[in-house]
Amino acid sequence: MSFLKAEWRKLAIANYAIDPKLLVKYLPPKTELDFWNETCYVSLVGFMFLDTKLLGFPIPFHRNFEEVNLRFYVRYNDNGEWKRGVVFIKEIVPKPMLSFVANVIYKEHYQTMKMDHAWIEGESDRTIKYSWYMNDVENSFSIRSSLKPFKTEIGSEEEFITEHYWGYTKANENSSFEYEVTHPRWGCYDVLDKQINVDFELIYGNDFSELSNQEPLSVMLAEGSEISVENKRKI
Repeated sequence: MSFLKAEWRKLAIANYAIDPKLLVKYLPPKTELDFWNETCYVSLVGFMFLDTKLLGFPIPFHRNFEEVNLRFYVRYNDNGEWKRGVVFIKEIVPKPMLSFVANVIYKEHYQTMKMDHAWIEGESDRTIKYSWYMNDVENSFSIRSSLKPFKTEIGSEEEFITEHYWGYTKANENSSFEYEVTHPRWGCYDVLDKQINVDFELIYGNDFSELSNQEPLSVMLAEGSEISVENKRKI
C-alpha cells in the first residue's frame, strides 16, 4: 500500500541557476547533482495537495492544503540504472501534523507556516498565487498563464523539471532514504506573467540569499495529477 495518495495541482515553478558548490553539503549520500544543459538548478515550487489520504485513509482537516518548497535535482546509480530525483531544502505547509509526520518518517525538512492561495480563472487566462507568512511577513509566488495546457516534449526543460520520480534525503553520514513518487506525465501552461516576492535568506538561509536578487531562468505552471508516495527504503 502506498504511504500517501493525493492530487498535486497547479504547480507554479520558478527555476534558478545556482553554483553547484553551494549544494554539495545538502547532497544525500550516494547521490550526485543532476544538470540540464550543463546548468545546476534550484526550483521554488508552490502547489495544492488535494484529496490527501495517508495509508489509504483521509485525515480530518488535512485533505486539502498548500505546499511551497525549494528543491534541487539529483540522480542515483542503482546497479547501473540512473534514477532521477529531487532533494528538498525546505517544504512549507500550513499544518503542524504534516510537518511532524514527514520529518519523523521521511527525515524531510518540513516547516509549518500560515499559508493561503488563490486560483482565479478569466476568459483568456488564469492566475495562480501561493502565499506563506514568516514573522507575519507575506512571501508570495504568483503566475498568470494561458488556459490550455501543452504536452511537454522529450528532452525539454519542462520534462527535466517535472519528470523526476524519486525523492532522496539523508539518513545518516553514509546512507540515504529513497522513496518513489508516481504520476503520469504532466502538461504545462504558457506563462504570461509572474511575480515572486520571497525573502530567500530569511526562509531558506544564507546559501540562497542571492536568489532574492536573481531572475529565474524559467517559470512554469504544470497542471499536475493524482500522485502516490511509496514507502521509503535505505540505500
